[in-house]
Amino acid sequence: MTVTLITGGSAGIGAATARQLLALGHHVAVTGRRADKLDRFGSEHPAALTLVSDSGVPAEVRAAVDSTVAKFGRLDNIVANAGYATHDGLDDGDPEAWRDMVLTNVLGPATLIRTALPHLTAARGRIVLVGSVAGVLHSPGNVYGATKWALTGLAGNTRMLVTDQGVGVTLVSPGGTETDFFEPIGGAPADRPGGYLTADQVAGAIVWALTQPEGVDISTITMRRIGSRW
Repeated sequence: MTVTLITGGSAGIGAATARQLLALGHHVAVTGRRADKLDRFGSEHPAALTLVSDSGVPAEVRAAVDSTVAKFGRLDNIVANAGYATHDGLDDGDPEAWRDMVLTNVLGPATLIRTALPHLTAARGRIVLVGSVAGVLHSPGNVYGATKWALTGLAGNTRMLVTDQGVGVTLVSPGGTETDFFEPIGGAPADRPGGYLTADQVAGAIVWALTQPEGVDISTITMRRIGSRW
């Protein structure tokens, strides 16, 4: 039975990915910082293992991997989905807030890969990193985008490290998506040209990458709504 650990899995893209994998019969563990959201997800999907864990804290990432393996006996895939934006820029932003964003968006995925790699190598499994179109296109003063550019580099560097070990690596870079990402600014702007992807659409791409035949490695998926530059 395939076992997948998803960070930031209590809502949005992570939760949609978990639901789709559960429907395929996979074992799934999801992490999140907010116990209330995890409890809600767990009550709706009791087969999932829910773990309160902050992806910006290495010890908590390691504990989540250990708990997943203890529960299911193995770990085949990881989806580094946890992340957020401060929605400010280099000219007006708060460096103290940037610190937590960088730890969550960059250190978190790196720690997850480092911790899970022995298990993934044994399973000849897969790594999915959830990036952003902001990590493949430049935008003025976008610090969040810089963290996603780091994730773009992390994906390529990870693939060079692990491909000879039989581990696949996919960077999924979605454009604007209807999730709680925009909660800090009062919701997604309604006048965005082209509109937004749904969490289920992005999750479908992640699941497709995870379920490729053995020996097939999907390196990069960049997706947007038709009509949108982002």
